[in-house]
Amino acid sequence: MIRILQSVNIMDRAGLETMLMNYYRHMNHEVIQFDFLTHRQQEGAYENEIKKMGGIVYHAPRLYIQNLPRYFRYMKSFFQEHKEYVIIHSHNDTMSYFPLLAAKKSEIPIRIAHSHSSKLDKDLKFPIKYLALKQIHNVATKNCACGNVAGQFMFPNSKFKIIRNAIDFEKFAFNKEIRERKRKELNVKGKFVIGHVGRYCYIKNQLFLLDIFNAVLAKKPNSHLLLVGKGQDQYKIEEKIKKLGIEKNVSLLIDRADVAEIYQVMDVFVMPSLFEGLPVVGVEAQANGLPCIVSDKISKEILLTNNIEMLNINDDIDKWAKAIINVNKERNKVAKDELRKAGYDIIDEAKKLQQWYINLYNQK
Repeated sequence: MIRILQSVNIMDRAGLETMLMNYYRHMNHEVIQFDFLTHRQQEGAYENEIKKMGGIVYHAPRLYIQNLPRYFRYMKSFFQEHKEYVIIHSHNDTMSYFPLLAAKKSEIPIRIAHSHSSKLDKDLKFPIKYLALKQIHNVATKNCACGNVAGQFMFPNSKFKIIRNAIDFEKFAFNKEIRERKRKELNVKGKFVIGHVGRYCYIKNQLFLLDIFNAVLAKKPNSHLLLVGKGQDQYKIEEKIKKLGIEKNVSLLIDRADVAEIYQVMDVFVMPSLFEGLPVVGVEAQANGLPCIVSDKISKEILLTNNIEMLNINDDIDKWAKAIINVNKERNKVAKDELRKAGYDIIDEAKKLQQWYINLYNQK
């Protein structure tokens, strides 16, 4: 058995983590096993499932600049203790530089950097992220990305392999019975339901979405908004909902394990992100056949089926509201075929990734 060390921040329900779990569930665990190097001390939402499948979760110090001496001491000790790892696959975006540098110092032969985004997040870590971006080519032996835009962002002068954010089509296929049951459960029966799935943060642009929804509500009073996720902007979102006076028309569904069923409830999926690579939730929503309206700051590679429309993020709120109200609510019945043709069937893609890992291991 080959054990692959997957480096992440925390194994919560979010885009890249869900992508990893999709692949992990479809690996032959007698051949390939995933273990996870996380950079948070708290337990992630997926950890119990990982352990049931035979995986191990490690908790490294956080990647803060003041933590780096302690971090490298931890990683040196870690690799001395765990000689079984010859492949580390890092999903920390530009901060992957640090786990991969530690792996290089410990002579781990196969060091994979994986890009899931198309731009640097301008938070307090921006300067160190920028420096890490410029150095990552010195520590990675292989480069991967969720799409071309994400790959060109992180590896502008290097080759990269695309590992698609593939999904289980059957899990997300439209089901009328689940729709009726779930709409009743969420108390939105008879409502025009607008849905969004994403971490509560400025990148996902939920505050703008609330303004859009408020404009929709003025024209279509039976509308309801579902915001599925969790994150640091939850308080800001709650405050804006109160300010707009739309508490009865918005549901915050925090850290849900039933996202596949929640898609069934929606009439339209909206994603006004400020930047993205190729979001997993965009693939999931399309697989459900949902009409999708997304911002033009998301890679155009997300346009995988005939049920998705892209709007300019700088268009006024009214234009977004009209597009949502006028959307064709019919589910796309051939979405699964379109996505399979585009290479997003997890069954096929997991086999390819498994073989790639085997080939890398044999060439070490």
